[in-house]
Amino acid sequence: MTCLFCLTGLQFVSSYAFEAMQKVDVVRLAALSDPELRLLLPCLVRMALCAPADQSQSWAQDKKLILRLLSGVEAVNSIVALLSVDFHALEQDARKEQQLRHKAGGSNGESILVSQLQHGLTLEFEHSDPLRRLRLTLSELLAVMNKVADSNGEFFLKSSELFESPVYLEEVADVLCILQAELPSLLPIVDVAEALLHVRNGDWFLCLLVANVPDSFSEVCRGLIKNGERQDEESVGGRRRTEALRQLCQMNPSQALNIRAMVVEECHLPGLGVALTLDYKPDSADDAVSPLVSYVSGLLLGTNSKVRTWFSMFIRNGQQRKRESSSVLWQMRRQLLLELVSILPRSRSTRVSNDGDMEEGGSSGYSGLREEHVVKASALLRLYCALMGIAGLRPTDEEAEQLLQLMTSRPPATPAGVRFVSLSFCKLLAFPTLVSTPEQEQLMVMWLSWMIKEEEYFESAAGVSASFGEMLLLVAMYFHSNQLSSIIELVCSTLGMKIAIKPSSLSKMKTIFTQEIFTEQVVTAHAVRVAVTNNLSANITGFLPIHCIYQLLRSRAFTKHKVSIKDWIYRQLCETTTPIHTQLIPLIDAYINSILTPASKANPEATNQPITEQEILSVFQSSQGEAGRGGRQRYSITTQLLILYYILSYEENLLASTKQLGMKPKSYSAALMDQIPIKYLITQAQGLQQELGGLHSALLRLLATNYPHLCLVEDWVCEEEVTGTLPLLRRMMLPSNTCRYTQNQLHQAFQKLPSSSHRLMRILEHLTLLSPGDLIPYAEALTSSMALLLEPAVPRRVLQTLNKLWMGLNTVMPRRLWVMTVNALQPSAKLLRQQKYTQNDLMVDPLVVLRCDQRVYRCPPLMDIVLHMLNGYLLASKAYLHCHLKETADFDRQSQSVSTMGVPGQPDTPEVTREELKNALLAAQSLLKNIREGGLLSDLREVQCLICCLLHQMFIADPNIAKLVHFQGYPQALLPLTVAGIPSIHICLDFIPELLAQPQLEKQIFAIQLLSYLCTQYALPKSLSVARLAISVMGTLLTVLTRAKRFSFFMPTLPCLVAFCQAFPPLYDDVAALLVQVGQVCASDVATKARDIDPLIARLQYLKEKPQEALVPGGQSSKLTLPQRTAEELGGADPDVQLCYCIEATFMDIISSTLHGL
Repeated sequence: MTCLFCLTGLQFVSSYAFEAMQKVDVVRLAALSDPELRLLLPCLVRMALCAPADQSQSWAQDKKLILRLLSGVEAVNSIVALLSVDFHALEQDARKEQQLRHKAGGSNGESILVSQLQHGLTLEFEHSDPLRRLRLTLSELLAVMNKVADSNGEFFLKSSELFESPVYLEEVADVLCILQAELPSLLPIVDVAEALLHVRNGDWFLCLLVANVPDSFSEVCRGLIKNGERQDEESVGGRRRTEALRQLCQMNPSQALNIRAMVVEECHLPGLGVALTLDYKPDSADDAVSPLVSYVSGLLLGTNSKVRTWFSMFIRNGQQRKRESSSVLWQMRRQLLLELVSILPRSRSTRVSNDGDMEEGGSSGYSGLREEHVVKASALLRLYCALMGIAGLRPTDEEAEQLLQLMTSRPPATPAGVRFVSLSFCKLLAFPTLVSTPEQEQLMVMWLSWMIKEEEYFESAAGVSASFGEMLLLVAMYFHSNQLSSIIELVCSTLGMKIAIKPSSLSKMKTIFTQEIFTEQVVTAHAVRVAVTNNLSANITGFLPIHCIYQLLRSRAFTKHKVSIKDWIYRQLCETTTPIHTQLIPLIDAYINSILTPASKANPEATNQPITEQEILSVFQSSQGEAGRGGRQRYSITTQLLILYYILSYEENLLASTKQLGMKPKSYSAALMDQIPIKYLITQAQGLQQELGGLHSALLRLLATNYPHLCLVEDWVCEEEVTGTLPLLRRMMLPSNTCRYTQNQLHQAFQKLPSSSHRLMRILEHLTLLSPGDLIPYAEALTSSMALLLEPAVPRRVLQTLNKLWMGLNTVMPRRLWVMTVNALQPSAKLLRQQKYTQNDLMVDPLVVLRCDQRVYRCPPLMDIVLHMLNGYLLASKAYLHCHLKETADFDRQSQSVSTMGVPGQPDTPEVTREELKNALLAAQSLLKNIREGGLLSDLREVQCLICCLLHQMFIADPNIAKLVHFQGYPQALLPLTVAGIPSIHICLDFIPELLAQPQLEKQIFAIQLLSYLCTQYALPKSLSVARLAISVMGTLLTVLTRAKRFSFFMPTLPCLVAFCQAFPPLYDDVAALLVQVGQVCASDVATKARDIDPLIARLQYLKEKPQEALVPGGQSSKLTLPQRTAEELGGADPDVQLCYCIEATFMDIISSTLHGL
């Protein structure tokens, strides 16, 4: 049983008695002493007399025991008498009195409940009957409650003789409990509790009231907390409220933590929360961290800023008052100091004899920190950091001394010990004022020297990757580079809290570090000897060697002191795994910068060495696509991707800094790049995006810049088809014991075409079920036999399946596959000479792709492959030329205008653009040439569609290509196909006016012919305006051309006028006027030679004015038209005569098409 305790002579309800009441445990109640039982009589008497809701037999027995228990107590009779009055009438009188007081403004005037007091309130209470006692107490209580309601939160203490007389306290308590129980609507228990705080002995009355109504405990406590002050120690009322709640929690200790949670939730009464924690005695003591440390740390280091600010204000306000033993803050500080001292290693002079095994400590006079105390010591350090840094606690001299002794103690070599040393070191940096005397400074220096000496032992013995040695190095580097803000960030990150640290406060520590402990040369030499972190990943937290190396790279310490770091970085990159550590990419970037940029202009050779090609190749030896599946890879995919990122970023930065570098570092060879399976690695990385962090996106950026041919949109779409759900399901259905074909079997099946097409088809269908990675061993056999598929009678299904397999291989090994395919599709003459192209050859001259066997142009599945490679090599050539010019050319010198290629009016463009446009132009012209050659109708149409689709993409990607192609011109016979088959050809309308202005007659003719087809295909307002311009240009040229040029110009362009009129009928008048004008010029030249031409002008004028009469019914020509001439007659006639006939024929075609359209 919990012992009873007294306060100012009053006996409170014990926790044992309260629990018995709460559970109505009759056996426990019977065990209570008479004084304890006396406090609970109001509830017990009501329980015995009132009709119960529980009609069970067990309660009937318990009720008998209660009656037996009450039978020997004399005070029961007075309580029974109290319960016998008419409470209904009493309540009515009380409400009338409340109304009367409300009208009187709260003044103590006449009272309905109590009238004509002859003596003092105490004597009246003693001589009164039960009803009058109830009235006296109720009147006094209502007076206090009304004053509380009118006080607007200001605390007061009302003097009341009734609540202060020690003789009648128990009787008054009985009356109070009965009144609240019988009149709950008049006297809500929360309001009564609030009122009792304003009278003397209020906490005692409150505990008795709650003990007699145990179910109201939480309600009363929450009400008192809600109405409480934000800072309870600032006022008398706050302290009284805290003390009352503390007594309530001592009466019901099981609810103390819940009440403390209410305090935090409401952000009221912080002293109560601390007091309850100090009072809390857990059933099972936790040796690690005390409840007080856990509670205060949770408040200050939690995520709720409101709570943190509220409790910090409690600490700050508490320090402003003089030190008081009764202050909860000072009680908390005393308890924390006791806990700190209890775990401190004993000094040699004060050590107890039974700790002889710990006698041999450090030279500071203190032995090592005991292992069971390390976690508690770390928690205490963080708590004091929070108290000082967040709450503004100013430690006393005693606290500062004991803290420094704890911080400079030496823990055992365990992970917790490593953590403790890191926290101690950061606390020294955060609060250097703890070291104030020379003796303390010497103690700190000795401890730091011990840290440096023991760092390797701690790391190996504790089995942790992140030790405090890396943090020491990092801080030393920051001090040397004067990055004080980085030190502050490091300290805050390690401590796990944001502390305001002034950079000026670190001056003393900077001097100690840079002059006494860590010179820059010592830092650099030490860092390169630090072992790399095995299996480095984001799962390894803390400060690692990689952080130190990164900072030293940024400060150029390695190059300054001629220390090679290349081997360390290479080893660390080889020891990585997923998820990728966030410091790896910045480390590579800093390393590349240190290779390419000298540490100073005075010493341009002060750079780091790059990773060698042999070291790079060793990383990729087991990942050449087909390799790496037969056995376990030596290096992880993370290592390979990081090395790939290093190479691509190195090459990009090398090109970008070529102009600034005096001595140009060596670039990696093309042969090395050809041996790295770039696309395969990128494909692998795509499935690991979450674990790779920003590495995947960084690789894609570098790839799009330096290897655009590996980032084709078609390839990404194809990858979705190859790696999608349907292919995956098909592979899952593939039996594991299915027949596996060898490369030799595939090669033999190709050789026996077309007779063995069914066997070849079976093998190819099986291969379609394999993943692209598993197809790589078959790549050689598939590509080397492509020429055999050009023979006649090869089934179309074989060609289409081969195309599908090739596209699948293209997702994992595009560059090698393209070279193999180009060499396999060479014409037979080149094959006999065994001329083999390399990757570099094809990037320099991408048109080699089109110099293939001519039969490919009539084989759509293979033509699709050729066009795919052509598109890729055009992009590769662009990137290659760009890199080449950056290496060799002066960027300030712009090359001559593109007009030298037939495109005037263009702004000056670099030579790389000219070369790129030249390659694209030649490719487009070669494609257009092969469109028009004869062949099978169905195959020709499919090839035409493929070529038109590629040209469309090229025109959209760069409209300059479309401009170049049409300024160069191509056969007029292709115009119907190109205009109808290339959707983007409408952009030609933008530059046709420019083409019409060219001095070459052939370009003007081609422009008008192209415009005629565009007007028919795209009858747009813009087409109409350009057509008007073309008619105007034709009229102008009529006046300036010679007779021979007139014939050469108008013979091919006059038929185009028919298309203009068909597309835009409003142009009829302009066209008719032009035709008449041309006719007049021609007729005047031949008037002396051909008499039958004389009526031509009259007929043309008549046709212009009355076109409807030009045709007779039935479509016959009218008598005004010239008779039909044979081809021989026209061919032998004078050019002007031929032109006259052409003009009239054009007129008739326009009229015919117009009338038919109507």
